[in-house]
Amino acid sequence: MALTKENTTPTRTFKHLSEFDRGKIKALLEEGLSPAQIARRLGRHRSTIGREIKRGTTVQRRSDLTTYEAYFPETGQAVYESNRLSCGKKVKALQVEPFLQYAEKMILEEKWSPDVVVGVARRKGKFDKSSMVCTKTLYNYIDKRILNVRNIDLPLKTRRKHKKSVVRQHKRLLGKSISERPEKVDNRKEFGHWEIDTFIGKRSNDNALMTLTERKTREHLIYLLEEKDAESVNKAFSQIREKSGPLFTHLFKSITADNGSEFAGLDRQGLNVYYAHPYSAWERGTNERHNGLIRRFIPKGKAIKDLTLEQIKRIENWCNNLPRKILGYRTPAELFNDEIQRILEIVPDMQSVS
Repeated sequence: MALTKENTTPTRTFKHLSEFDRGKIKALLEEGLSPAQIARRLGRHRSTIGREIKRGTTVQRRSDLTTYEAYFPETGQAVYESNRLSCGKKVKALQVEPFLQYAEKMILEEKWSPDVVVGVARRKGKFDKSSMVCTKTLYNYIDKRILNVRNIDLPLKTRRKHKKSVVRQHKRLLGKSISERPEKVDNRKEFGHWEIDTFIGKRSNDNALMTLTERKTREHLIYLLEEKDAESVNKAFSQIREKSGPLFTHLFKSITADNGSEFAGLDRQGLNVYYAHPYSAWERGTNERHNGLIRRFIPKGKAIKDLTLEQIKRIENWCNNLPRKILGYRTPAELFNDEIQRILEIVPDMQSVS
C-alpha cells in the first residue's frame, strides 16, 4: 500500500532579490526585455521586478546636460539594504523615557526590583500602557545598558545559585513539629502567625537581631538583642507583650522557629510554637526571604553593634514599605494596618506596638 503525504502547509517560495539577481535585471533590460518578460525569465512575480526597477532607477546627466533615467543594480541594492535597517520591531525606549527615569530612581534609590517598579506603576496608574514596558522588557533594557542600572545593582539576579541536596544527621526538635501546624497557619488565610529567626553580622563579639515576619501580611519586625541566646530572645518578647497589652494574643497566635537554642524558651511566653525540621530553612521561607532583604543593608561581617536603633528602624520601615508582587503590589505596612483596624473593632483599648 502506497503511503501518501498529508502535508497541507504550502511551501514558502518568497525570496529576496540578491545582488546577482539585480545584475541579471540590468542585463535583460539592456537586451530590451519588458519587466513582465524579465519576471518570467527569472521566475519572479512581475510586481517584484517592477518595484525593483523603480527602486534602482535614478536620473543621470549626459555630457550635453540632458538627462535620462536608467536602472543601476548598485542603487537598487543600496536602497534595499537601507530599507532593511528599518525593518523589525522598533525599540520602545525613546517612547517611554519618563518611565525609564522613574524605574532608574526606584531601583537605585529605593532598591526596588524591576518587577516591583512595573507592578506598582500599573497598580497606581502612574503611566498608561503605551508609556511603559513590561517586566521582561525592563530586564532586557538593563542587560542592553539602555538604563543607568547594571545587573550588579539588582541584588537577587547575580547571586542565585543552584542548591545541592545535603543529607545531614537529624537534630532533636525542641517542641511541637511544624508538621503539627494547623492548615489555617499554612494557607496564610488568618492573621497573627509569625516566623522567627536571629540575624548576625560578625560571628563573635557582636550584638544580634531578632526578626519576626507575619505570614499573611509579610510585616517584618526587627529587634536588637544583646546576645544570640534564649535569655535575650525571651527578654525581647517580654517587651513586646508589655507594649501590646490586651492585643498580644490577637497579634501573636503562633510562631514558627528553627531549632536554634535561642528559641528553646519561647513556649514559656504563652506562645503556640512550632519548630521546623532540622536543616529545612525553606519551611520558614518568608522570614528567610526578609532576612535576605536586610542583608542589602547589613552584609555579612558588618558589626550590628555599630548600628543605632534609628538605623535599624529605618531598615525595618524600608522592608515594610516595599511593594510586593505577591501582595498585589501593595506593601506589608498597608496590609498590616488593615489587620490592626479589624482588631481594633474587637479590642478598642489598643496600645501602640513598635
